[in-house]
Amino acid sequence: VDLIYLDPPFNSNRNYNVLFKENNRAESDAQIEAFTDTWHWTAQAEQTYAELIHGNKVPQKVSDLIVAMRSFIGSNDVMAYLVMMTIRLLELHRVLKPTGSIYLHCDPTASHYLKVVMDTIWHPANFKSEIIWKRSSAHSDTKQGRRLHGHIHDVILFYTKGDQWTWNPQYTEYDPEYVDAFYRHIEAGSGRQYRLGDLTGPGGAAKGNPQYEVMGVTRYWRYSRQRMD
Repeated sequence: VDLIYLDPPFNSNRNYNVLFKENNRAESDAQIEAFTDTWHWTAQAEQTYAELIHGNKVPQKVSDLIVAMRSFIGSNDVMAYLVMMTIRLLELHRVLKPTGSIYLHCDPTASHYLKVVMDTIWHPANFKSEIIWKRSSAHSDTKQGRRLHGHIHDVILFYTKGDQWTWNPQYTEYDPEYVDAFYRHIEAGSGRQYRLGDLTGPGGAAKGNPQYEVMGVTRYWRYSRQRMD
């Protein structure tokens, strides 16, 4: 597989008042923000957990992680979700090409757990970026009695299989209003619009910027001498 985009079910009801409660315990008064979905710690979750712990094809570091996560998260809906995700992420890693990449779409209530799982399976060096997808304008519902910030974004974790991955940047034309606002200068003869920019290297030598003379001016520059020429 060249490219994986994974948008698993999560937080479908947008209800943040779910109990982090183990099924075999009587306590029910400790409410912690969590997500609500169809995942529950059932016999199926226990079976998948056992497969992750004792499976011959499961890396030992993944088994160790799952054991550790259950020890502090508990046998609850969140852990059932993570077990379900881990067994699938292992298979996705197996079928992904060495030049492939994966985008895992989740939300802030689970993204920190999933990132640890992804780091363990894909390796931390293959984490490339966390993309924030803004879903709506800021809102807090304060007038309705809400006493926390509005949840208005999702998270997309971008990982690659190895050091060399397929990357095809996509470009779109600037809006005419943007061009008129920022490309205000006109090149004589061609009529092309252009803008002026700062070519000095912020941070100087500390950021690895080269120092040399350009038209009588010595500075730390953003570009190499060859590219500047």
